[in-house]
Amino acid sequence: MMRLIFLGLPGAGKGTQSERISKIFNIPQISTGDILRENVKKGTEIGKKAKSYMDEGKLVPDSIIIDMIKERLSANDCSEGYILDGFPRNIDQAKALETFSKIDKVIFIDVPTDVLIERLTGRRTCRKCKAVYHIKYNPPKNPDVCDLCGGELFQRDDDKVEVVQKRIDTYNSKTKPLIDYYKKKNILIIIDGNRNIDEITTDIEKKVKGN
Repeated sequence: MMRLIFLGLPGAGKGTQSERISKIFNIPQISTGDILRENVKKGTEIGKKAKSYMDEGKLVPDSIIIDMIKERLSANDCSEGYILDGFPRNIDQAKALETFSKIDKVIFIDVPTDVLIERLTGRRTCRKCKAVYHIKYNPPKNPDVCDLCGGELFQRDDDKVEVVQKRIDTYNSKTKPLIDYYKKKNILIIIDGNRNIDEITTDIEKKVKGN
């Protein structure tokens, strides 16, 4: 049984790594955002409740998110374990999760804040084909022009410095306390996320297996 939680600041690569580890261990990667969208799309009872908040531009309450997670973890594909990406986001959610599921390991992908800001603010997206570049790590051949379709590259609002900083501040105030919470339970694994993607995956795999 392999029940894992992935934690990390925005841009730390937890989505990429949880996807890779999901394939290695053949367990589902469960993203809160995906579950939310799926329930809304299918028009489930929980989805209808969530949509009423989203339509008003409000945050979906913890109680609804927790019900969605509880229902998802009861599915057959979670019988051998799962990876939670984006949940829990705070101590209350973590305590609620413990009432219906045990957690084996919590992976915290640690990346310095200045590196994350550089990663996120350097992203550029093509207006036409939506291809994503990075001005430092994956630059286009011609500045501001997409290699694939010749479309104009732009910086999304989400990738602007002030928005990125706000996301980081929110994480630090609400989600960061989970690191100490899980450290006290002796299930926290800290991974250096400022490395090559393959190195990080190998490190996570080894530490999850207990090597």
